[in-house]
Amino acid sequence: MQGQGHAQPVQRPPHDAVLVLLRVVFVAMGVFSVGFLAWAMMLRLAVVTRRSADYGLLVAVAAADILSIVLLATEPGDDVHTAGGYLGITLLFGTLLATIVYYLAADVRHFQRQREAYAAQTAAQAYGYPPPASPYTTATTPLGTPPPHTVPPVPRPPHSPSPIPAPPQRPAPARIEQVRAELDELSDYLRKHDGRDEGGR
Repeated sequence: MQGQGHAQPVQRPPHDAVLVLLRVVFVAMGVFSVGFLAWAMMLRLAVVTRRSADYGLLVAVAAADILSIVLLATEPGDDVHTAGGYLGITLLFGTLLATIVYYLAADVRHFQRQREAYAAQTAAQAYGYPPPASPYTTATTPLGTPPPHTVPPVPRPPHSPSPIPAPPQRPAPARIEQVRAELDELSDYLRKHDGRDEGGR
């Protein structure tokens, strides 16, 4: 039977320059593809955060992109003149704009929280405390790294109360001493008396 154990350590978040570069690349993919690759931003966000809501939004963005492609493909010519064409363009650009805003806000918020959790874990380990539990802990440790070593707590001996000193013995009263002396005399008398009776026989 296993207990809950300690929470997995928080991985160090990537450097800010790497995060900014990734954000620029994925936003540029969506913009330069005129919104047809907007789902790529949501795919990266869902993989990073591992939240079911982000996976749901990924499916919604992909469905909106496919629908806009279908609407634009039904246009007879190169120019958009029908209601379906206008709807396809509006859906495509609206999805792109909403995806960019949500992706940037959610990505910044996720890594900000991960950075705070990592800083709290580092500060706790510096003082010898176990790392605090965080929703941003990793599910598995990276390959090739051993799991964190936890030191079991040292059991303390039970606290025994200090012994209560016995009260000092008071000297026996004179009456007890007198009775003891009389009993000693009586036992001596009986021994002598018994010795005579045995000799007389």
